[in-house]
Amino acid sequence: MATFGNLSDRLAETFKNLRTKGKLSASDVDGTVREIRRALLDADVSLDVVKEFTAHVRERALGDEVNKALNPAQQVVQIVNEELVRILGGEQRRLQFAKNPPTVIMLAGLQGAGKTTLAGKLAKWLAKEGHTPLLVAADLQRPNAVNQLQVVGGQAGVPVFAPEPGNGAGDPVKVAKDAVKHAERALHDVVIIDTAGRLGVDAELMKQASNIRKATNPDEVLFVIDAMIGQDAVNTAKAFQEGVDFTGVVLTKLDGDARGGAALSVASVTGRPIIFASTGEGLDDFEPFHPDRMASRILDLGDILTLIEQAQSAFDEEEAMKVAEKFATDSFTLNDFLGQMQQLRGAGSIKKMLGMLPGAGGMKQQLENFDEREIVRTEAIIQSMTPAERENTKLLNGSRRLRIAKGSGMTVTDVNQLVARFEQAAKMMKTVARGGVPQIPGMGPLPGGGSHGGGKRQGGKGKKSSSSRSGNPAKRAAENAAIASGATPGAATAPAGSGFGLGGGGAKAAPSEEELAALQKMLRR
Repeated sequence: MATFGNLSDRLAETFKNLRTKGKLSASDVDGTVREIRRALLDADVSLDVVKEFTAHVRERALGDEVNKALNPAQQVVQIVNEELVRILGGEQRRLQFAKNPPTVIMLAGLQGAGKTTLAGKLAKWLAKEGHTPLLVAADLQRPNAVNQLQVVGGQAGVPVFAPEPGNGAGDPVKVAKDAVKHAERALHDVVIIDTAGRLGVDAELMKQASNIRKATNPDEVLFVIDAMIGQDAVNTAKAFQEGVDFTGVVLTKLDGDARGGAALSVASVTGRPIIFASTGEGLDDFEPFHPDRMASRILDLGDILTLIEQAQSAFDEEEAMKVAEKFATDSFTLNDFLGQMQQLRGAGSIKKMLGMLPGAGGMKQQLENFDEREIVRTEAIIQSMTPAERENTKLLNGSRRLRIAKGSGMTVTDVNQLVARFEQAAKMMKTVARGGVPQIPGMGPLPGGGSHGGGKRQGGKGKKSSSSRSGNPAKRAAENAAIASGATPGAATAPAGSGFGLGGGGAKAAPSEEELAALQKMLRR
């Protein structure tokens, strides 16, 4: 996650220095806590939160739980992880729905925090969960705010209640009250009210938001805050808490390059949980906030659970079983390959999903260089083929490949590379489906893979070398002589069972007369 990139790097570097320690001394702990404090302050985390956080980490790191640990460095990482979870709110908090619909959700926050777009994201997410949300255009001050919400609602497939044109005209309190009545009549079980924001905290904004709250009595008041706002996030949150009060927090723009201290400060300072997080510009870039998962991402420990949830929502289990059967029966075609890629695209950003893997922080350069448009190009090539060509790649002769390249806007080389990769991948997956171990290109046969011919052949079946390759001239001459006479080179010099050519044992190891004569001659010199 880009927002916490710098903080993750700093913390990872700090923990790396601990891995060489067999046991942590007080000075080691103090040095680690000092680096953590600097990393958090650089990330714009509130000073009060940093002080409390580092005090807890130091106290626990010097306690018995580390001294008794087999690996102190790992234990310290675990302590920091648990403390991050604590300041992020502890356990996940879900939306509270009304016993008698409709559930009223009011959005509040500064202008530019992304409330209107977030209203569409929340509505789409609720619709996927089986609800029937209604968006309410109660921001009547900002130019074209009503029109923007109508556009977002159309993209999300959710109706918008907008009786007033906005742009300074209309009463937002009356619109909000009328919207709740309309939802009751039209059987909408959730009402999402988009309120006006300002460039700064002011009395007029607070009074208007407070009046809307009193008029609609919302079940949830969500404070929408920009994660890139920095140190001012705490002051803004406190002002909204005093003026309007809110039940939960939504973080937006977590995909930005800012330092992200707001996320680590707001929940701890206000005592209100973070319920949702917006991680991109698309309406699907929205997810419930899990403190434990966010802490794992910050520490580069991965977020496998979210990755699995995204995959499950995009992939059809029944279709996956059919594909597995096709692999086993060698009937996997480019049509199946195309379907798999389209499902993968439906799961969301591949780059973001790869970033959820443990240790992804060490692959930043590779992730940055990853081009997701490559999948679009691959789809274009496959879709330029005829149904018969997709079913059987052996039909793809030179003229067909040229036609496909022109039809997809690619080159013949691109088509050739795609076909080669597909055939290689299908062959590997067939081997795996049948319980074998595939040979990965460039790595040679894998251990235990049952590969034949990988090692040097022994005995008479192997081809004998026609000459010695020894770098020692005397040894090379002796081995060439042995080859010429039909003997096995080196057989006499290193008997079986000897170590480094010594201690062959028995009479066979005794020196010859020529060797004894040469030894006596050397001793007389």
